[in-house]
Amino acid sequence: MALRALLWDVDGTLAETERDGHRLAFNRAFAEADLPIHWDQDAYGTWLQISGGHERIQAQLAALEGLAPDPQRVAALQAAKQRHYQQLLASGSLQLRPGVAALLLEAQQAGLVQAIVTTSARSAVQGLMDHVLGSLAQVFAFWICGEDVQDKKPHPEAYGLALDRLSHLGVLDRGDQVLVLEDSAHGLAAAHAAGLPALLTLSHYGASDRQLNWACARAVVTDLGPAGKVLVGPSCHQGQITLSYLQALQR
Repeated sequence: MALRALLWDVDGTLAETERDGHRLAFNRAFAEADLPIHWDQDAYGTWLQISGGHERIQAQLAALEGLAPDPQRVAALQAAKQRHYQQLLASGSLQLRPGVAALLLEAQQAGLVQAIVTTSARSAVQGLMDHVLGSLAQVFAFWICGEDVQDKKPHPEAYGLALDRLSHLGVLDRGDQVLVLEDSAHGLAAAHAAGLPALLTLSHYGASDRQLNWACARAVVTDLGPAGKVLVGPSCHQGQITLSYLQALQR
């Protein structure tokens, strides 16, 4: 079956947003609320085992104070965090990971449908599109975001929704016409549970995730650009990850 669609995760896959964006925004929201919480790079990797920013804040406050936090307080902290994240994006401090832009354009020129599948909030995705992807944002046919699902990754609900959308668009008849691009254990598990083949392009936190089961991936690479290395899967002779490499993985 020919490859007809690419499903892209966002945080850690398109850009190193967890370490250099979301983490900093959480810390600024905590400081603004006079909370004695600061997530350094190592600590944040532990909190990433919890999917979703709202859920992360809720768990951190419960651990700090020993009781379930008021939902309105959690919502206010999450709103402050999102505000700080948008400011970071607008500052230009975040960039696409190596090879991402080239692969997005190559897939678009080949006529593949591309979509976003993330557990991040739609506002965070919009900010990334506006300030980091720019004109490349138009390559995506649709987005599946955190607000669209009841259960976040590693649950496969988001990928199930994406497959439904692709079917309604008349793009595919079978899930094996799709390839997922992910960076982390939760994302890879979600794709695997949905029955979808995946390429893992390791982010800062994905590379150190002890829960990561590389056997679930068709290939594991350090990144998509010229300096990227294939850690698991067929060797890449083009110098960087190209559409032809993805097509070989999907087959």
